[in-house]
Amino acid sequence: MTDAQQRAAAKTFAEKWRGRGYEKGESQSFWLSLLRDVLGVEHPEEWISFEEQVHLDHTSFIDGTIPATKVLIEQKSLDKDLNKPIKQSDGTLLNPFQQAKRYITELPLSQHPRWVVTCNFAEFYVYDMERPNGEPEKILLADLEKDYYRLRFLVDTGSEHIRKEMEISLQAGELVGVLYDALLKQYRDPGKLSTLQSLNKLCVRLVFCLYAEDAGIFGSRSMFHDYLREIPASGIRRALAELFKILDQKPEARDPYLADDDPALAAFPYVNGGLFSDEGIEIPPFTEELKALLLNRASEDFDWSDISPTIFGAVFESTLNPETRRSGGMHYTSIENIHKVIDPLFLDGLKAELEEIQAEAIERTRRARLEAFQNKLASLRFLDETVA
Repeated sequence: MTDAQQRAAAKTFAEKWRGRGYEKGESQSFWLSLLRDVLGVEHPEEWISFEEQVHLDHTSFIDGTIPATKVLIEQKSLDKDLNKPIKQSDGTLLNPFQQAKRYITELPLSQHPRWVVTCNFAEFYVYDMERPNGEPEKILLADLEKDYYRLRFLVDTGSEHIRKEMEISLQAGELVGVLYDALLKQYRDPGKLSTLQSLNKLCVRLVFCLYAEDAGIFGSRSMFHDYLREIPASGIRRALAELFKILDQKPEARDPYLADDDPALAAFPYVNGGLFSDEGIEIPPFTEELKALLLNRASEDFDWSDISPTIFGAVFESTLNPETRRSGGMHYTSIENIHKVIDPLFLDGLKAELEEIQAEAIERTRRARLEAFQNKLASLRFLDETVA
């Protein structure tokens, strides 16, 4: 199905199910229709299983599971609040997500879900079990026409590359958190606002350098690591300040004798965009342990080139203290929220235009139009303005 077809199907599905939904009588037809009509599964009855038994102190039934994508579904009727606890047969009070987690504890490890979806026909709450204590993504039936893509995880088994990318990105986020905590301890006044702002900027710069050396942006692999390797821990602070200054200078603006004095430093390219333009950033002193953390664990032992920017941005944000992040001005927008802005603004139109060009029957005409469309894409410019 094309995006346009899926949007139309999602709109029809949402209109059909608006204002209706009874857990015991309509759950299965709701999910079968969603998988078949909106997400394009040819035989949804072979994709999803209903009423799987789970043995607690009594026999219960899981409303739905999708083994191929590791999804567990806890379905409620339309009038049920997904945030409020419901009295269970054993007398305990559990909200739908807590109820699902109780089921999970009784499943074999190989059957544990990656995703838990609680639903009341009007709302979908999607929980990522990689972060079981995080807030769910909320998708409204009323918004399904534009948000249908957010449910693709139900049917996207992914490739080995995508799974590896996710795993590496999560590891990278954890590594940033460790580096952040270690750096914070080295500041003279760790609770000061200017300290937190500097630390946030420093983390972003270090991550860029670690990624750039692995992805070839700096020109050669391990360039950042090798530049700092022979410098004693007591000199890392000054070396980073000098490096950041060089990365913000165009070659013609640099000291003409730099290549003679410090060829390793002179070899770094100019990085535009202003990432390294603030010379007022406070860099704390390094210890041998902190140097080892940066050069061994974060550089030698980790390959940053395979991380996914869309995944890593959210992980990076979640690893840093939320209060610190707010006070330091650091914020990453989730891929879902990005699409809420860019899809109706320009992306939907561009996708529709491309689909229309690809449907052109005459190959010569299609190729000419594709080249014109490519030139159009290359000419587009977008301003992303952040408002504090």
